[in-house]
Amino acid sequence: MTAGTTKAATAASVATVYVIDDDEAVRTSLDWLISSVNLPVRTFASARAFLDAYRSDEEGCVVVDVRMPGMSGLELQRKLAETAAHLPTIIITGHGDIHMAVDAMKAGAFDFIEKPFDDQLLLDLVQKAVERSLVAAHDHALREEIARRLDLLTPREREVLDLIMLGEPNKRIALTLGICEKTVEAHRAKVMEKTQARSIAGLIRMVITAREPAGNPQSHSGKSPALPWEAPNCRGC
Repeated sequence: MTAGTTKAATAASVATVYVIDDDEAVRTSLDWLISSVNLPVRTFASARAFLDAYRSDEEGCVVVDVRMPGMSGLELQRKLAETAAHLPTIIITGHGDIHMAVDAMKAGAFDFIEKPFDDQLLLDLVQKAVERSLVAAHDHALREEIARRLDLLTPREREVLDLIMLGEPNKRIALTLGICEKTVEAHRAKVMEKTQARSIAGLIRMVITAREPAGNPQSHSGKSPALPWEAPNCRGC
């Protein structure tokens, strides 16, 4: 067992691998393989059965056959990209289905693997996809916390914050807003208090993070942006 599969086991308590294939033998085989590295697995015979059972707040990844009766793996991947973007999708393809896998990658699939596949290669892909999902969930939670803190600001405090982001000193902010410098200092102190930023640099990083687009967990190469603190304590701000 490689270091990669060991890492995957550490995520077992918070992520699930969803295997979707109309072939019962494939479902049983993948269930056994992925469970062997202590990752929870749930199997489904169809994309519709999976969608009916899945809750949008669950982390993990999807391993799905590209060709299935009813909704295909490609159609499921596209739907997940719209409704559960934090859930990376690994497409299983047969010989001659590579063009479909390419279409899936273009539509945002995490990766694809061709039958017959190497067990260790699949486990490595699953581990990476699960880790990406957990990073995306962590990123989302922190962004929501930033938004919650920024929502506490009054309209005037937001105006002061916008000018801080431009690098304006208190005197210039006072002139721009038509208020005295001491009032600016009071608003600035409130901004720091409500956002729980420990420094101006931390405050700026926080706002930049809130305005940056989130990383795409479906992407195999995409990276989640650096965040200004670790939950739940705003360390480093």
